[in-house]
Amino acid sequence: MTRRTDTRRTDTHPDLTQPEVGAALFSTWRMGTPERQKQAVEAIAHTWERRPWPADDLLGYHVYTGHDGETLMHHSQWASELAYEAFVKTRRQERNDEIDTAVPDIERVALDRYRYYRGEERAACDQRVPGLIVTVRIDFEPGAAERRRDWIDLLLRTAPGPVAHRGLIAAHFHLSTDGTHVLNYAEWETPQAYDKALTVPVDEERERVRTYPGVRGFTGRRYDHALGLVPQ
Repeated sequence: MTRRTDTRRTDTHPDLTQPEVGAALFSTWRMGTPERQKQAVEAIAHTWERRPWPADDLLGYHVYTGHDGETLMHHSQWASELAYEAFVKTRRQERNDEIDTAVPDIERVALDRYRYYRGEERAACDQRVPGLIVTVRIDFEPGAAERRRDWIDLLLRTAPGPVAHRGLIAAHFHLSTDGTHVLNYAEWETPQAYDKALTVPVDEERERVRTYPGVRGFTGRRYDHALGLVPQ
């Protein structure tokens, strides 16, 4: 039975390596303008904070504003997909209805489900707060799902990590459950540090990562962490 627990707002970024997370969900809403982005974040906070935390198996829910000025990214951490499906059946719609009343005409673009695989993790003594979140979606050809783990392993063996890119705090690689792509959720200290990393010339090893068999392409997006919600 779900315990009636208060909902608490937090500025702390999510821990994407939590072993309790069995289902990592990322979704995108298109808002159209920075003003509507802000209004939606406020509506989400108001809607969630005035209700009890919906399920023990929801470990955290975080919202990010896109640097494109029109999108929101949502990240929820669930113990299992079954727990998420139960939430959809019983508690999601009333929340969405209230948000839609406050901010009409939200375009809900996509919801993707993932399993965490591995990453370039921060050192235990590293207390930096990310000033930029970068997500990179790496799409794979049909039938190449089994290559995704090998590609991540190759990347982490060859690509510069937090020591080489001192502005990189951590990078977390997720496998989509539909087998189509990989999502890298990277935490950077500042946008300037990320911009500097982009100027590093592509060497032979990094070119092997870019042209790995089965890889179709890369799509990157920048976000700011706008809202964190956790159980009290």
